[in-house]
Amino acid sequence: MKVLVVGSGGREHAICWKLAQSPKVTELYCAPGNAGIAQAARCVDVKATDVDGMVNWARDNAMDFVVVAPDDPLALGMVDALEAAGIPAFGPRKNAAVIEASKAFSKELMKKHRIPTAKYETFTELDKALAYIEAQGAPIVVKADGLALGKGVVVAATVDEAKTAAREMMEDKKFGESGSTVVIEECMTGPEITVLAFADGEHVRPMVPSQDHKRACDGNKGPNTGGMGAIAPPPQYTPEVAKRCMEEIFQPTVAALKAEGRPFHGVIYFGLMLTPEGPKVVEYNARFGDPECQAVLSLLDGDLLDIFTACREGTLDQVDYRWKEQAACCLVLASGGYPLEYKKGYPISGLDEAGRSAVVFHAGTTEKDGQIVTNGGRVLGVTALGDTLEQAIANAYAAAKPISFPDMHFRTDIGHAF
Repeated sequence: MKVLVVGSGGREHAICWKLAQSPKVTELYCAPGNAGIAQAARCVDVKATDVDGMVNWARDNAMDFVVVAPDDPLALGMVDALEAAGIPAFGPRKNAAVIEASKAFSKELMKKHRIPTAKYETFTELDKALAYIEAQGAPIVVKADGLALGKGVVVAATVDEAKTAAREMMEDKKFGESGSTVVIEECMTGPEITVLAFADGEHVRPMVPSQDHKRACDGNKGPNTGGMGAIAPPPQYTPEVAKRCMEEIFQPTVAALKAEGRPFHGVIYFGLMLTPEGPKVVEYNARFGDPECQAVLSLLDGDLLDIFTACREGTLDQVDYRWKEQAACCLVLASGGYPLEYKKGYPISGLDEAGRSAVVFHAGTTEKDGQIVTNGGRVLGVTALGDTLEQAIANAYAAAKPISFPDMHFRTDIGHAF
């Protein structure tokens, strides 16, 4: 089969890396891709958000299957457009991807179907949002309703901090129209866990749980990022917790979307908080998380194309795959200054040596004059396995040692910060 993957980050590199292992994939393409993805797939110069351009390229080049990986094209309806053109595609349709594209929608869905989540209110007027913050006190969480590259959430320790966040979103348009509506919710406490799950509209099969590290600096300090590293599986996610999540969150979510006429085919990201009252939903995403994807797919023992096909066709309960009895750690190497201002174009050294003991997934790289250089905030995701979690973490840090580029920044406490 000729397969096209849409996207250009570490998540897409991991997906391409796993799809390349399938004997059914005869030709693999990625649009737009990056320097690392180019080693596993042929990169195509079409922007991930160019729905018409992507559909036209896929049709003109006779693609048999398209994997739409990032949030933006899913929210824009790329899967709908591909299917309308007769091209089979993996990912939720626009009306199901709204569980990520609108936090207000997802909170209403959870309230209606009694899926455990934080108490909240939604606001479109700044003065009412500020009054609510004043009345509730802190700590409190302020969220932009729409997509914001994983950075539209502020966990405010003080009332003033929360009010500033609301003003920046609603008045200053820090996230454009994504912040015109805000969701303000209670601050839950407990370990935060990510469970990615395959869904085919009716059935749901959770993957190995993982734990992302969102803050830029050690000790969970600094601004929120797209993710500075991930481990899988985290020790807090016990079989008892898994059972409750399946019965109270995963299955009810898929059933709720089906009942609302929005059957979900693809990957649902369940961002969970293990509170003293039990597991609750922090957020949904409509696709693989990044960098959780890199850690989790490294543990998959099976054909990813078969799973993707089953999700689309409604046969997820019939496909056979397993998970390795190991642990994984993905360590993100970022540009200095990320997630705020940073420079691009720095040459990267040590990739070949690091690749001998780990898989180095490229997130923000490009090739210039035969040299791989930095081209984003998150640059690389060094991903290693181990028989224990401690071993996987040690292996990832050891593998990353040879890698160097100017102003390189990474956390030293991945897997030890919770």
